[in-house]
Amino acid sequence: MYLKGNFKMTNMKYSVLMSVYYKEKPEFLKLSIDSMLNQTIKPDEIVIVKDGKLTEELEQVIDYYASVESSLFTIVPLEKNLGLGLALNEGLKKCKNELVARMDTDDISLKNRCELQIEEFLKNNNLSIVGTFTDEFYDEPDNIITSRTVPTSHEDILKFSRRRSPFNHPTVMYKKSHVLGCGGYRDVNRKEDIDLFIRMLNKGCKAMNIDKALLLFRSNEDNFKRRKNWGNCKSYIAVIYDFWKKGYSSTTDLVVVIIGQLIMFVSPIWLLKILSNTLLRKKI
Repeated sequence: MYLKGNFKMTNMKYSVLMSVYYKEKPEFLKLSIDSMLNQTIKPDEIVIVKDGKLTEELEQVIDYYASVESSLFTIVPLEKNLGLGLALNEGLKKCKNELVARMDTDDISLKNRCELQIEEFLKNNNLSIVGTFTDEFYDEPDNIITSRTVPTSHEDILKFSRRRSPFNHPTVMYKKSHVLGCGGYRDVNRKEDIDLFIRMLNKGCKAMNIDKALLLFRSNEDNFKRRKNWGNCKSYIAVIYDFWKKGYSSTTDLVVVIIGQLIMFVSPIWLLKILSNTLLRKKI
Protein backbone atom coordinates (compact mmCIF):
# COMPACT_ATOMS: atom_id res chain seq x y z
CA MET A 1 0.00 0.00 0.00
CA TYR A 2 1.21 3.50 -0.75
CA LEU A 3 0.89 4.50 2.91
CA LYS A 4 4.15 2.76 3.76
CA GLY A 5 7.09 5.08 4.29
CA ASN A 6 7.33 8.76 5.19
CA PHE A 7 4.94 11.20 3.56
CA LYS A 8 4.36 14.91 3.84
CA MET A 9 0.83 15.88 4.81
CA THR A 10 0.36 17.96 1.68
CA ASN A 11 1.24 14.98 -0.52
CA MET A 12 -1.33 12.66 0.97
CA LYS A 13 -4.09 11.84 -1.50
CA TYR A 14 -7.54 10.59 -0.65
CA SER A 15 -10.92 10.09 -2.31
CA VAL A 16 -14.32 11.19 -1.00
CA LEU A 17 -17.16 8.69 -1.40
CA MET A 18 -20.78 9.88 -1.49
CA SER A 19 -24.09 8.39 -2.59
CA VAL A 20 -27.20 10.40 -3.44
CA TYR A 21 -30.80 9.33 -4.17
CA TYR A 22 -33.91 11.14 -5.30
CA LYS A 23 -35.36 12.05 -1.88
CA GLU A 24 -32.42 14.20 -0.87
CA LYS A 25 -32.45 17.99 -1.02
CA PRO A 26 -30.21 19.82 -3.51
CA GLU A 27 -29.36 22.62 -1.08
CA PHE A 28 -28.12 20.07 1.47
CA LEU A 29 -26.09 18.27 -1.20
CA LYS A 30 -24.38 21.53 -2.15
CA LEU A 31 -23.44 22.29 1.47
CA SER A 32 -22.07 18.78 1.86
CA ILE A 33 -19.92 18.95 -1.27
CA ASP A 34 -18.66 22.43 -0.39
CA SER A 35 -17.56 21.22 3.03
CA MET A 36 -15.33 18.61 1.36
CA LEU A 37 -13.98 21.07 -1.21
CA ASN A 38 -13.02 23.38 1.66
CA GLN A 39 -10.96 20.81 3.57
CA THR A 40 -7.54 22.01 4.77
CA ILE A 41 -6.18 19.12 2.71
CA LYS A 42 -8.32 19.07 -0.41
CA PRO A 43 -9.40 15.65 -1.73
CA ASP A 44 -7.74 14.30 -4.84
CA GLU A 45 -11.08 12.91 -6.02
CA ILE A 46 -14.78 13.07 -5.14
CA VAL A 47 -16.82 10.06 -6.23
CA ILE A 48 -20.59 10.61 -6.28
CA VAL A 49 -22.85 7.62 -6.88
CA LYS A 50 -26.25 8.46 -8.33
CA ASP A 51 -28.32 5.72 -6.70
CA GLY A 52 -31.08 5.46 -9.30
CA LYS A 53 -32.98 8.22 -11.09
CA LEU A 54 -32.62 11.64 -9.44
CA THR A 55 -34.69 14.81 -9.52
CA GLU A 56 -33.77 17.49 -12.03
CA GLU A 57 -32.63 19.75 -9.18
CA LEU A 58 -30.18 17.16 -7.82
CA GLU A 59 -28.87 16.49 -11.33
CA GLN A 60 -28.24 20.21 -11.79
CA VAL A 61 -26.15 20.41 -8.62
CA ILE A 62 -24.04 17.41 -9.64
CA ASP A 63 -23.65 18.66 -13.21
CA TYR A 64 -22.47 22.04 -11.94
CA TYR A 65 -19.65 20.64 -9.83
CA ALA A 66 -18.69 18.05 -12.44
CA SER A 67 -18.36 20.80 -15.05
CA VAL A 68 -16.51 23.31 -12.88
CA GLU A 69 -13.97 20.76 -11.61
CA SER A 70 -14.23 17.91 -14.08
CA SER A 71 -10.84 16.44 -13.12
CA LEU A 72 -11.89 16.18 -9.46
CA PHE A 73 -15.33 14.59 -9.76
CA THR A 74 -16.15 11.02 -10.77
CA ILE A 75 -19.87 10.44 -11.26
CA VAL A 76 -21.17 6.86 -11.07
CA PRO A 77 -24.76 6.55 -12.39
CA LEU A 78 -26.83 3.51 -11.42
CA GLU A 79 -29.89 2.52 -13.44
CA LYS A 80 -31.95 1.68 -10.36
CA ASN A 81 -31.86 2.40 -6.65
CA LEU A 82 -29.73 -0.24 -4.90
CA GLY A 83 -29.69 1.20 -1.40
CA LEU A 84 -26.80 2.87 0.39
CA GLY A 85 -24.52 -0.12 0.98
CA LEU A 86 -24.60 -1.58 -2.52
CA ALA A 87 -24.36 1.89 -4.08
CA LEU A 88 -21.26 2.62 -1.99
CA ASN A 89 -19.69 -0.62 -3.22
CA GLU A 90 -20.02 0.61 -6.79
CA GLY A 91 -18.47 3.93 -5.90
CA LEU A 92 -15.67 2.36 -3.88
CA LYS A 93 -14.59 0.35 -6.92
CA LYS A 94 -14.11 3.64 -8.78
CA CYS A 95 -12.05 5.32 -6.06
CA LYS A 96 -8.45 5.62 -7.24
CA ASN A 97 -6.89 6.22 -3.82
CA GLU A 98 -6.28 3.84 -0.95
CA LEU A 99 -7.61 6.29 1.61
CA VAL A 100 -11.34 6.97 1.23
CA ALA A 101 -13.36 9.47 3.27
CA ARG A 102 -17.06 8.68 3.58
CA MET A 103 -19.46 11.56 3.45
CA ASP A 104 -23.25 11.75 3.50
CA THR A 105 -25.00 14.15 1.16
CA ASP A 106 -26.83 16.11 3.85
CA ASP A 107 -24.10 16.51 6.48
CA ILE A 108 -21.29 19.06 6.84
CA SER A 109 -17.64 18.20 7.53
CA LEU A 110 -15.48 20.60 9.51
CA LYS A 111 -12.55 21.99 7.54
CA ASN A 112 -9.84 20.04 9.38
CA ARG A 113 -11.68 16.71 9.53
CA CYS A 114 -9.70 14.90 6.83
CA GLU A 115 -6.36 16.43 7.80
CA LEU A 116 -6.70 15.11 11.36
CA GLN A 117 -7.72 11.68 10.08
CA ILE A 118 -4.77 11.51 7.70
CA GLU A 119 -2.49 12.41 10.61
CA GLU A 120 -3.68 9.30 12.45
CA PHE A 121 -2.97 7.06 9.45
CA LEU A 122 0.51 8.56 9.23
CA LYS A 123 1.14 7.85 12.91
CA ASN A 124 -0.05 4.25 12.65
CA ASN A 125 0.05 2.48 9.29
CA ASN A 126 -1.76 -0.52 10.82
CA LEU A 127 -5.02 1.43 11.07
CA SER A 128 -7.87 0.45 8.76
CA ILE A 129 -10.59 2.84 10.00
CA VAL A 130 -10.48 6.29 11.61
CA GLY A 131 -13.76 7.91 12.65
CA THR A 132 -14.78 10.93 14.70
CA PHE A 133 -17.54 12.18 16.99
CA THR A 134 -20.49 14.09 15.52
CA ASP A 135 -22.45 17.17 16.57
CA GLU A 136 -26.13 16.93 15.64
CA PHE A 137 -28.42 19.76 14.57
CA TYR A 138 -32.02 20.02 13.34
CA ASP A 139 -32.32 23.22 11.30
CA GLU A 140 -29.25 25.44 11.53
CA PRO A 141 -25.71 24.01 11.70
CA ASP A 142 -24.73 26.48 14.42
CA ASN A 143 -27.55 25.28 16.69
CA ILE A 144 -26.11 22.01 18.02
CA ILE A 145 -28.65 19.87 19.89
CA THR A 146 -26.75 16.70 20.81
CA SER A 147 -23.43 14.97 20.19
CA ARG A 148 -22.78 11.31 19.48
CA THR A 149 -19.58 10.24 21.13
CA VAL A 150 -18.09 6.84 20.38
CA PRO A 151 -15.21 4.85 21.91
CA THR A 152 -11.78 6.04 20.83
CA SER A 153 -9.36 3.15 21.46
CA HIS A 154 -9.31 -0.07 19.46
CA GLU A 155 -10.02 -2.17 22.57
CA ASP A 156 -13.07 -0.10 23.55
CA ILE A 157 -14.28 -0.10 19.94
CA LEU A 158 -14.20 -3.91 19.93
CA LYS A 159 -16.23 -4.11 23.13
CA PHE A 160 -18.75 -1.49 21.99
CA SER A 161 -19.24 -3.15 18.58
CA ARG A 162 -20.77 -6.27 20.10
CA ARG A 163 -24.00 -4.32 20.60
CA ARG A 164 -23.82 -1.06 18.63
CA SER A 165 -21.94 0.55 15.78
CA PRO A 166 -18.70 1.96 17.21
CA PHE A 167 -18.43 4.54 14.42
CA ASN A 168 -20.42 7.43 13.05
CA HIS A 169 -20.59 6.16 9.47
CA PRO A 170 -20.46 9.54 7.65
CA THR A 171 -17.25 10.44 9.52
CA VAL A 172 -15.08 7.44 8.73
CA MET A 173 -11.97 7.42 6.60
CA TYR A 174 -10.85 3.92 5.71
CA LYS A 175 -8.50 1.96 3.50
CA LYS A 176 -10.19 0.83 0.31
CA SER A 177 -8.29 -2.46 0.08
CA HIS A 178 -9.24 -3.42 3.64
CA VAL A 179 -12.94 -2.74 3.05
CA LEU A 180 -13.00 -4.70 -0.20
CA GLY A 181 -10.86 -7.44 1.37
CA CYS A 182 -13.60 -7.98 3.95
CA GLY A 183 -16.30 -8.24 1.29
CA GLY A 184 -17.40 -4.59 1.16
CA TYR A 185 -20.89 -3.51 2.13
CA ARG A 186 -23.61 -6.17 2.15
CA ASP A 187 -27.30 -5.75 1.35
CA VAL A 188 -28.42 -5.24 4.95
CA ASN A 189 -31.41 -2.94 5.36
CA ARG A 190 -30.08 0.34 6.83
CA LYS A 191 -27.48 -1.52 8.90
CA GLU A 192 -24.82 -1.91 6.22
CA ASP A 193 -22.36 0.15 8.26
CA ILE A 194 -22.37 -1.85 11.50
CA ASP A 195 -22.40 -5.09 9.48
CA LEU A 196 -19.27 -4.01 7.57
CA PHE A 197 -17.43 -2.62 10.57
CA ILE A 198 -18.02 -5.69 12.74
CA ARG A 199 -16.77 -7.95 9.95
CA MET A 200 -13.66 -5.81 9.55
CA LEU A 201 -12.95 -5.77 13.29
CA ASN A 202 -13.61 -9.51 13.50
CA LYS A 203 -10.97 -10.07 10.80
CA GLY A 204 -8.34 -8.14 12.73
CA CYS A 205 -8.64 -4.65 11.24
CA LYS A 206 -7.39 -1.95 13.60
CA ALA A 207 -9.48 1.14 14.26
CA MET A 208 -9.78 4.31 16.31
CA ASN A 209 -12.00 7.36 16.70
CA ILE A 210 -10.71 10.90 17.12
CA ASP A 211 -12.18 12.39 20.29
CA LYS A 212 -13.51 15.47 18.53
CA ALA A 213 -16.73 16.22 16.68
CA LEU A 214 -15.50 16.82 13.14
CA LEU A 215 -18.84 16.46 11.34
CA LEU A 216 -22.19 18.21 11.71
CA PHE A 217 -24.94 15.61 11.39
CA ARG A 218 -28.34 16.73 10.13
CA SER A 219 -31.08 15.19 12.29
CA ASN A 220 -34.86 15.59 12.28
CA GLU A 221 -38.16 13.89 13.10
CA ASP A 222 -37.73 11.47 10.19
CA ASN A 223 -34.59 10.03 11.82
CA PHE A 224 -36.60 8.99 14.86
CA LYS A 225 -39.36 7.55 12.67
CA ARG A 226 -36.80 5.45 10.78
CA ARG A 227 -35.26 4.16 14.01
CA LYS A 228 -38.60 2.87 15.30
CA ASN A 229 -39.59 1.35 11.97
CA TRP A 230 -39.99 -2.42 12.45
CA GLY A 231 -37.91 -3.22 9.39
CA ASN A 232 -35.06 -1.15 10.81
CA CYS A 233 -35.34 -2.76 14.27
CA LYS A 234 -35.55 -6.27 12.81
CA SER A 235 -32.51 -5.65 10.61
CA TYR A 236 -30.48 -4.50 13.62
CA ILE A 237 -31.42 -7.63 15.56
CA ALA A 238 -30.59 -9.82 12.54
CA VAL A 239 -27.10 -8.33 12.23
CA ILE A 240 -26.25 -8.90 15.89
CA TYR A 241 -27.85 -12.38 15.77
CA ASP A 242 -25.58 -13.26 12.85
CA PHE A 243 -22.49 -12.24 14.82
CA TRP A 244 -23.81 -14.03 17.92
CA LYS A 245 -23.92 -17.25 15.88
CA LYS A 246 -20.30 -16.65 14.91
CA GLY A 247 -19.31 -16.15 18.54
CA TYR A 248 -18.49 -12.45 18.23
CA SER A 249 -21.40 -11.15 20.33
CA SER A 250 -22.40 -12.87 23.58
CA THR A 251 -25.87 -14.07 24.51
CA THR A 252 -26.13 -11.10 26.89
CA ASP A 253 -25.25 -8.74 24.03
CA LEU A 254 -27.94 -10.28 21.83
CA VAL A 255 -30.61 -10.10 24.57
CA VAL A 256 -29.78 -6.46 25.31
CA VAL A 257 -30.05 -5.60 21.60
CA ILE A 258 -33.38 -7.44 21.21
CA ILE A 259 -34.90 -5.73 24.26
CA GLY A 260 -33.54 -2.35 23.20
CA GLN A 261 -34.94 -2.63 19.67
CA LEU A 262 -38.33 -3.79 20.93
CA ILE A 263 -38.49 -0.81 23.30
CA MET A 264 -37.55 1.46 20.40
CA PHE A 265 -40.26 -0.03 18.20
CA VAL A 266 -43.12 0.35 20.71
CA SER A 267 -42.07 3.72 22.17
CA PRO A 268 -43.83 6.90 21.01
CA ILE A 269 -41.62 9.48 19.31
CA TRP A 270 -41.52 11.79 22.36
CA LEU A 271 -40.25 8.97 24.58
CA LEU A 272 -37.78 7.83 21.92
CA LYS A 273 -36.31 11.34 21.86
CA ILE A 274 -35.82 11.31 25.61
CA LEU A 275 -34.23 7.85 25.58
CA SER A 276 -31.98 8.72 22.65
CA ASN A 277 -30.81 12.04 24.08
CA THR A 278 -30.33 10.56 27.54
CA LEU A 279 -28.79 7.15 26.85
CA LEU A 280 -27.37 7.28 23.33
CA ARG A 281 -26.40 10.94 22.92
CA LYS A 282 -24.71 13.70 24.85
CA LYS A 283 -27.10 16.61 25.33
CA ILE A 284 -25.67 20.04 24.46
